[in-house]
Amino acid sequence: MIHPLVSDIPLPEQFTYPFCYEPHPLCILAAEEVKKEIARIHPQEGKMFGVLVVTSDEGLGFLAAYSGLLEGRNDWAYFVPPVYDAQQPDGYFKTKEREISLATHLSPLTTKSMSQDLQLWLFHQYQMLNAKGETKDLVDIWQDYHSSPRIQKKFPLPPGGTGDCCAPKLLQYAYSHQLKPVCMAEFWWGPSPKSEIRHHEQFYPACRGKCKPVLTWMLQGLNVEANPEKVAFPHLQIEIIYEDDTLAVINKPSGLLSVPGKTDDYSVATIAQERWPEAMPVHRLDMGTSGLMIIAKTKDAYLPLQEQFVKRTVEKRYIALVEGIVKESKGRITLPLIFDPMNRPRQMVDFHRGKSAVTEYEVLNTYEDNKTLVALYPHTGRTHQLRMHCAHPDGLGCPIVGDELYGKKGERLCLHCDKITFAHPVTGERMHFELPNPFE
Repeated sequence: MIHPLVSDIPLPEQFTYPFCYEPHPLCILAAEEVKKEIARIHPQEGKMFGVLVVTSDEGLGFLAAYSGLLEGRNDWAYFVPPVYDAQQPDGYFKTKEREISLATHLSPLTTKSMSQDLQLWLFHQYQMLNAKGETKDLVDIWQDYHSSPRIQKKFPLPPGGTGDCCAPKLLQYAYSHQLKPVCMAEFWWGPSPKSEIRHHEQFYPACRGKCKPVLTWMLQGLNVEANPEKVAFPHLQIEIIYEDDTLAVINKPSGLLSVPGKTDDYSVATIAQERWPEAMPVHRLDMGTSGLMIIAKTKDAYLPLQEQFVKRTVEKRYIALVEGIVKESKGRITLPLIFDPMNRPRQMVDFHRGKSAVTEYEVLNTYEDNKTLVALYPHTGRTHQLRMHCAHPDGLGCPIVGDELYGKKGERLCLHCDKITFAHPVTGERMHFELPNPFE
């Protein structure tokens, strides 16, 4: 399973933090080799693949893996095997699975209980190693990681498929064969799923829902890079566009939080409260989004301003620089959105469970470098609505430049709130503000 890797590229000093990383050049080199094998297999479905660069007595090499099954198989010779093979036709899992499916004389409640017991048995078979040489099964890993009684009650067991993603398979094989992990990366190959957004050959972090508890255990004993998301953000400043006794309108720079986050409390809210002790942002922009925000200086101003957002009487326009040429000059996008439970904060399109999300758009300009400037008018305020509606094939099919979640990482997310109109909370006067295009 170890494939030689000939390179004079220096090894990294620390192992990859798998949930937020830039692929190391050695991983990129290994991925190019794996792509040749994928092209030979020629899978019809989109799939996540992974590479793990390792050292051994024989020198530098790499391992390759795919998440789940590849073309219905888990035994492709080039790739590491599953942590536990539940696909054997005569094995215990498949035998019991057939028995349950044929037990039509039993009540649905009984067969459901049998299926749950079988799933629990399967999770216990995944004996996951870490770099210290310790072993723990998936159930214990999951319950130790989610120590909160509230979460344990809601999610007592791991989701189906836990342990079958690329990263756990790669590390398990390395540990069990006395290989030293050096760096790791995962990339997507093939068409994107309908509900998610995945780009062919692009690198992605490990999933958080299934993999974070497992990898937190498996990485123990390795010298792992610090979580970049916990590094303090630069303390950027806001520009005040308008101010009176009750409110202020500001220009938020890209890279500044609107409100305190999990790892950093420096934000528009804390800056405003230093200036005006009772101040509260009336609405939010994503950290990467720049542009106009309204700050209420008092609670009396906050309530009527917020009510305007609830009733959707505030008019907002965003401009976005997107990758590619938008075909229609204007249109309306109605793709309902829901959180991806395995990859928060990413969103998914879901026509059954998703919340309504509506965006109107118009093309403002096209450029010779295959980019388009569009104006976006959101009629709803779902998380990542504009980013998803731009990137999804059933929306514009053109990711916003710099969108590392749904497109490609860049210097900044090229999304900017450039116009806003609302009623003054005291006088009722209709107020309108505009900012110049920062992408020219």
